[in-house]
Amino acid sequence: MVKNFIEELKWRGMIHDIMPGTEEALNKGMSAGYIGFDPTADSLHIGSLVQIMILVHFQRAGHKPFALVGGATGMVGDPSGKSQERNLLDEETLNHNVACVHKQLEKFLDFDCGANSAEMVNNYDWFKDMTFLDFIRDVGKHISVNYMMAKDSVKSRLDTGMSFTEFSYQLVQGYDFYYLNKHKDCVVQLGGSDQWGNIVTGTELIRRKGGGEAFAVTTPLIKKADGTKFGKTESGNVWLDPEKTSPYQFYQYWLNATDEDAENYIKIFTLLNKDEIENLIEQHKEAPHMRLLQKSLAEDITMRVHGEEALTTAIAASNILFGKSTEDDLRSLSESDFLAVFDGVPQATVSRGEVEEGLGIIDALSARTGFLSSNGEARRELKGNAISVNKTKVNDQFRITPESLINDKYVLLGKGKKNNYILIVE
Repeated sequence: MVKNFIEELKWRGMIHDIMPGTEEALNKGMSAGYIGFDPTADSLHIGSLVQIMILVHFQRAGHKPFALVGGATGMVGDPSGKSQERNLLDEETLNHNVACVHKQLEKFLDFDCGANSAEMVNNYDWFKDMTFLDFIRDVGKHISVNYMMAKDSVKSRLDTGMSFTEFSYQLVQGYDFYYLNKHKDCVVQLGGSDQWGNIVTGTELIRRKGGGEAFAVTTPLIKKADGTKFGKTESGNVWLDPEKTSPYQFYQYWLNATDEDAENYIKIFTLLNKDEIENLIEQHKEAPHMRLLQKSLAEDITMRVHGEEALTTAIAASNILFGKSTEDDLRSLSESDFLAVFDGVPQATVSRGEVEEGLGIIDALSARTGFLSSNGEARRELKGNAISVNKTKVNDQFRITPESLINDKYVLLGKGKKNNYILIVE
């Protein structure tokens, strides 16, 4: 039974524009639709998650989702929402990126479930043998320059300048829709609100060149309540690839969402139903300090993107940050997670030779490393049982040895619950 895909998107706040007749067309039975993904990097980032979730809902509603990875359009560059031309990629790099994106999409979409299995397509496959003359004769003649000039993505660039390459992009994307409509029966293209002009060009091409009917749905641009850009941190994009953004950093991004943003995100990025979400929001409002919404959001998304083991590690790393942890938790962290957890914590360097001989705790704490002001203060804090090494309390006889090292390089010194210091052994 096909569920109402458009109704699902509406209550989740995931529709910006919709072409008249779209809902009625989709409610007739299983339909095919697609979203394009940009392969200019070897990983998607959380900005792409909105579009991934749209395809997930599309498939769950009984429809057949296509993920188009733009091997050809990646060589051209989409001008939408951009103020300048971007660098174009070579074929080898694009092929690598396409393979990586496919692997990430498999975590969300079912590529083997019968009639409505997801499929991945690459527009390079139908553009690679098409000549320029073929294109302008068979495609270009159907769309007027006036029509193309009226698009916001073009108008916004007229003052600063736009190459013919970028100007032609909407025709290329429009032909994608035409091709998929003709060869894969795709009747709807989905995408971000900045893609509306390009998508509508596709529906026009289908109507004028093929005499068919096609539809469009776009999602709103996700914004944070404070006006800053969604999906960005001080260090850049939040990637789906654990090598680019560690599961801990990924988990923390969602955990640090404001109440207002979390209420928005949990509808967009999880598969919890309406009743479950409304209950969570009510429970959160009763005890906002427990951050129930943020925890549910962070756990749900981290689990789906990185898996159960990575989620467990991310939660353990978060507990370390807030002082609820053991030395075993600390030793379970990868080097990148360790550095992410203790980002900004003061540090000093000691020699490996000293550690191999056994570095006395007084020396490790003293003014020489800069953690405490003097040997006297070090002795007083040790006597008061306030000093820990790698989260384990120690006395004044303790010596730091190679066995003390985390990732064979670091030692975490602590005074009380909140004062941390890292010794780097080189």
